[in-house]
Amino acid sequence: MRALRFDGSLHFVSDAPLPVRPDETLVHVLRAGICNTDLEIVKGYAGFRGTLGHEFVGRVVESPDEGLIGQRVVGEINAGCGVCALCRAGDPRHCPARTVLGIKGRDGAFADYLSLPARNVIAVPDSIADEEAVFAEPLAAAAGILEQVNVAESTRVAVIGEGKLAQLICRVLAQTGCALTVIGKHQEKLALLEDLSARRLLLTHTGNEPDGLQSWVAESGLSQNFDVVVEASGAASGLPMAIALARPRGTIVMKSTHHGRTAFDLSMAVVNELRLVGSRCGRLAPALDLLARRAVNVRRLISNEYAIEDGLAAFAQAAAPQTMKVLLRFQ
Repeated sequence: MRALRFDGSLHFVSDAPLPVRPDETLVHVLRAGICNTDLEIVKGYAGFRGTLGHEFVGRVVESPDEGLIGQRVVGEINAGCGVCALCRAGDPRHCPARTVLGIKGRDGAFADYLSLPARNVIAVPDSIADEEAVFAEPLAAAAGILEQVNVAESTRVAVIGEGKLAQLICRVLAQTGCALTVIGKHQEKLALLEDLSARRLLLTHTGNEPDGLQSWVAESGLSQNFDVVVEASGAASGLPMAIALARPRGTIVMKSTHHGRTAFDLSMAVVNELRLVGSRCGRLAPALDLLARRAVNVRRLISNEYAIEDGLAAFAQAAAPQTMKVLLRFQ
C-alpha cells in the first residue's frame, strides 16, 4: 500500500505492508490531515519511526465488530491495553501501555489503510463530508479543554496562537459566550476569526527575548488580565506570555507540542499561584456533534489538498507560515 513514512527522513513508499493487527479493525483511509505534531515529529519530537498521521476519516473494511464493516468512521488515536483501570473506565488516553496512532508504537493514517481496536472507532453521520470529518480529532482536542476547565460567559479567556489548532480552540470556546481575546502573529490568520465575537490582537514582538515579550504584554494593557489562558502557539515564547497574561490564581492550559526544550521563569507562576493544565486529546462524540450541527465551520480552514503520492509537497506547504490545514486524499 501507499504510505508516508518517517525513519529519520520523510519519504513516500508504494509498497508498505498492510497494518494488520489481530482482533482489530482495518480502515481504508479516505482523507487525512497534517497537523503541527506531524511537523514536529519530522524534527525529532517523540522519537517516532513509521507511518505518520493521526487525523483521518475512513471506511471500515474488516472488523471483529461486523456492524462496523462498511461504516465511515473516525478514530480515537490512543489504543489502550483494555484491561487497566483507565481502559476499563472507558478512557485509554493515559493508559500506561497505550500506543498512539502515528505518534507512539503504531503506524498512522498517512497510508491507504490503518488499524485500530474496534472500540476506538466511531461512525460519522452522513451529513458530515469527508473534508469536514477529518477535523474530528483536532476538534476533539480543542473541545477537550472544556472537560478540564470551567469556562462560562463571565470568564475572560485569552488564546495565544492563530494556527490550525488555535482556530478550532477559538471556535469551541466561542460556543460558551466567554469574553475571548486571540493573540497571533499573522493578520491574515486572525482575519479567519472575524466571524467570532472575539478581540483579535496582532503580536508585534515576535522574538523569544523575555524582556521584549514582557514589554509588549505590559504596553498592550493585557498583563494579568485573564482567568484562563490557552497556549496554542507552538512557539517557545508562548508559555512565558501565558504566565504574564494570567491573573493571580488563574489557569493556563498548555496545548503546544514541539521538539526541543522551553526555557522560562516559573517564579511568577508560583507567586501568582497559577494552575498549569496540560491538555492533549478529547472525546470524538462532542466534536462530531459540533460538526453535524454546523456549530463550527472547518471548511474555510483548508488551505489545500494533495494526493498521497505528493505527500512531501503537502508537508512543505503545511510547514509554511501562512498555511492552515493541508489534507491528503487516498482515492
